[in-house]
Amino acid sequence: MRWWVAGWAVAGMVVLASCGGSSGGASGAGRSAGPSSSTPAQGSSTPAPAPSSATPTGSGTPGGSASAGEPSGATGRCAAGHAQVTVSPGDAPTRRLCVRPGTVVSLVLEPRADDRRWTAVNSSAPVFVVASGWQVGPDGTARASLRSAGTRGGSAKVTALAKAPDVAGAARAAFTLDVSVVPYPKEG
Repeated sequence: MRWWVAGWAVAGMVVLASCGGSSGGASGAGRSAGPSSSTPAQGSSTPAPAPSSATPTGSGTPGGSASAGEPSGATGRCAAGHAQVTVSPGDAPTRRLCVRPGTVVSLVLEPRADDRRWTAVNSSAPVFVVASGWQVGPDGTARASLRSAGTRGGSAKVTALAKAPDVAGAARAAFTLDVSVVPYPKEG
């Protein structure tokens, strides 16, 4: 029975090392690759004012912009380096985001209008997107850091849970971010 524990521990360390090592270099390269782009990406193709945004602050792709509604097979339209997603009260409960491997996404959940409070963030596939750094501020704003896999491509659903503090029971999903990790095209 002990060899199973050792095997799982080694597998976990390999996954964490590959995510941490590769994404640190990729996000650092994305930040130092010229001026930052601050084009907000909306869920639709027409630019309409919305209280939420997905804003890349460093990009290693020629397109240089993130797209919250972009299909996972699109090239040049995925966020690279660092991106920020802000969720405001009244926003759609589901949003899509396309990122390149090694991208760090800052998820900002603004205080809810109802009596529920943000409690946690979970990833359906930690191999592709790892949620960390969860904190809730005194004003009710919650923040989490989402780190995509260093070299792999895939998708994960990141759910933000909310619950009323005086009601018994488990917290329920109040927001879902569908993250698609699209690898860079290979040449040669």
